[in-house]
Amino acid sequence: MSVLPLVFTSGWASGINAYAVVLLLGLFGATGLTDDVPAALQRPDVLIVAGVLFLCEAVADKIPYVDSVWDSVHTVIRPLAGAVVGALLAGQNGSLPDLAAGALGGSTALMSHLVKAGTRMAVNTSPEPFSNIALSVAEDLGVAGIMSFAIFHPLAAAVIAGTLLAVGILTLVVLWRKIRRFRRRRAQRREDKRLEERRPAATGVSRPPD
Repeated sequence: MSVLPLVFTSGWASGINAYAVVLLLGLFGATGLTDDVPAALQRPDVLIVAGVLFLCEAVADKIPYVDSVWDSVHTVIRPLAGAVVGALLAGQNGSLPDLAAGALGGSTALMSHLVKAGTRMAVNTSPEPFSNIALSVAEDLGVAGIMSFAIFHPLAAAVIAGTLLAVGILTLVVLWRKIRRFRRRRAQRREDKRLEERRPAATGVSRPPD
């Protein structure tokens, strides 16, 4: 079977948590659960670095505003990781040119990263920690579950990843539209309040005490 579905799914997952993707694929390959994982991802040093960075992301991703800073730093890292993982998977399988696989993995990772980063910025307009923690845990579990599923059922996992990507884009558009409307209404209320406060001074009539 072509490695295309696995490249697409790993690209989607890399846009959310690239370190988890590298760690999971490396562990699946090192434990012999699959032969589709290249040796480069199974190296102990790669697994250790991916594990440490995964733990760092697991903490940073659950703190309001820190998660957005972390996402900004990873705007280049996640698409690059998706491209590299895609090219390595294609090189291991041989059914898809490395360059095409890298382009697919990188572009898919970029799209899912933008959805994640935009959603986090929207959530941070109400900076209480519980929504960030819940969203981060859901993302981590989703990446782990779908990548594990993709190893054994790559086509079905790719369909799920594509559906989640489309839903994520639609959700992001709806969220930002609601936030813009809310900000416009709040700005209008503030402007109306300032005009109301200035009106008595302009007419020379003092406002009665509340």
